[in-house]
Amino acid sequence: MSLLKIEGLRVFFRSGNRTVKANNSIDLEVMNNETIGIIGETGCGKSILGRAIMTLLSENTEISGRIIYKGEDLLSLSENKLRDVRGKNIGIILQNPAAALNPVLSIGDQISEVFRYHDKMSKQDARIKTAGILEMVGIDPDRMGEFPHQFSGGMKQRIMIAMGMAFSPELLIADEPTKGLDPETKKSIVNLLQNLVRSKNMSMILITHDLDVAEKICDRVAVMYAGEIIELASVNDILAEPGHPYTQVLLSSLPKKGLRSISGESPSLSSPPSGCRFHPRCEYAMDICKQVHPDMFLTDIETEVRCFLYNGGQDKP
Repeated sequence: MSLLKIEGLRVFFRSGNRTVKANNSIDLEVMNNETIGIIGETGCGKSILGRAIMTLLSENTEISGRIIYKGEDLLSLSENKLRDVRGKNIGIILQNPAAALNPVLSIGDQISEVFRYHDKMSKQDARIKTAGILEMVGIDPDRMGEFPHQFSGGMKQRIMIAMGMAFSPELLIADEPTKGLDPETKKSIVNLLQNLVRSKNMSMILITHDLDVAEKICDRVAVMYAGEIIELASVNDILAEPGHPYTQVLLSSLPKKGLRSISGESPSLSSPPSGCRFHPRCEYAMDICKQVHPDMFLTDIETEVRCFLYNGGQDKP
């Protein structure tokens, strides 16, 4: 059953005299108790998509389309109603906890504020709840009076997870939760997220450039390139038989796949190429790829791929 449905989402914003097309016609559905990964290179629009779902975008943003959560379009709700949804129904773990956490407030006060705002708890009751959520993510509740600078990078990430999980939301958006962490700390954060999401019967959107993390956590994966989704399939199908030429070279760039580099550079989101956005870097590019923007096509293994190689009997790569 569908928990969240995104239809035709466009997120454009002004940067100087340019219009940056950060998300372009995004269609995506998140099912109950599903973890879906959003993967792609830095700058492809992954984090903007997460913030768009939470409607946490700057004032110069133009956003259109629909984001349907439990029958309501989030883009049509008032700010007051959105505040009730954020945190309580849809939680978010923001990228870069060092910047997201307030340096002059203790971690206990920052987490307690969530409970006091949404449930109008007393200060004492909120601290009791905070102690419980800290314990759940592996932090000694006796440290709730300490400040962010007193914690390691991995511990700061656990604090962000505690804030995102405070109300056991139905949907959790985790934006690069393992970025910048050493391998052992990354492993512990991945295990923590996986166990929490499963034990709470939650859905999660995992935004990451780390394919190893996506493989361990996700049920399905959406691959993004230059502001749009170019492939969508189960994580097993993506890894076993990637369809889009971009997905193929992205996977082959992994150390265990040979560290093959991707030729060329990602296009500017303010002036993307005509036709298929990947065609300047694609070894299979045809004339049609340079002129016509492809739709999503269904492959033999039920993968959705935005590529003309899968349109009407063309040879596959």
